[in-house]
Amino acid sequence: VECRLWSLLPERFAGVVLSPVAPLGTTSALGSLDQNRVISTVRGSEVVSDPTNPLAVEAAVRRSSGRRADGRVDLAAAHRVIRGQVFEGPGLFAHFALFALVSSGRDQGSGRTEAEMVVDHLRFYAAAVAAIAPAAAAELTVSTFRRNAVDERLDELLPEVCRVGPNVTVQRDTERTHARGYYTSHALAIGARHDDQLADLGDGGLTDWTGRLLADAKERCLTSCISIERLAALAGPDERPG
Repeated sequence: VECRLWSLLPERFAGVVLSPVAPLGTTSALGSLDQNRVISTVRGSEVVSDPTNPLAVEAAVRRSSGRRADGRVDLAAAHRVIRGQVFEGPGLFAHFALFALVSSGRDQGSGRTEAEMVVDHLRFYAAAVAAIAPAAAAELTVSTFRRNAVDERLDELLPEVCRVGPNVTVQRDTERTHARGYYTSHALAIGARHDDQLADLGDGGLTDWTGRLLADAKERCLTSCISIERLAALAGPDERPG
């Protein structure tokens, strides 16, 4: 499944191989999450618990370089993460594999930068479900925490996502409260329905991470990821590992 995801990735996304560890405090500094949720080391580092955090750091580095300062940076990584939390319930584990995307670019005005990044991420996930789990229907949701110009651009651009395939739907939502504050104005939910059961594959949303890293309020950043194992569980026998 991971190989198929890489083969479906649009050319504009650059693949990144992440280190197993990141500087201590990366997760709490960017995502404002409790440091107890990650496994810290005695050498000033922490085990990566979310690949979007180090990807955002790398995106900020590339955005700060002269050759990319005015252009969008789009990165992708497949990474196995481990978390320090205790998970209880079927299908919940402390370590799992994620396929993550991070896009960062400068504000073009009228919400266009953010909307274009949202559409690019959702088109990839819709294509991934269609190719890897053709018996499932991709159900994608864009939630609005704070209505702004991005919503108008999304009204124009989101129909492009539905054109990926006949079994792709995109819903708009204003009731979501989960991750409000972690994400800024908009969040994504990536799911797939099979046999009348909806599988939660992943999540994402707009953040201020690269803006804070670069001390530039004009920077825009979108992060998202899906579970490789959950997608594999929906795939046909030919796609399942082992």
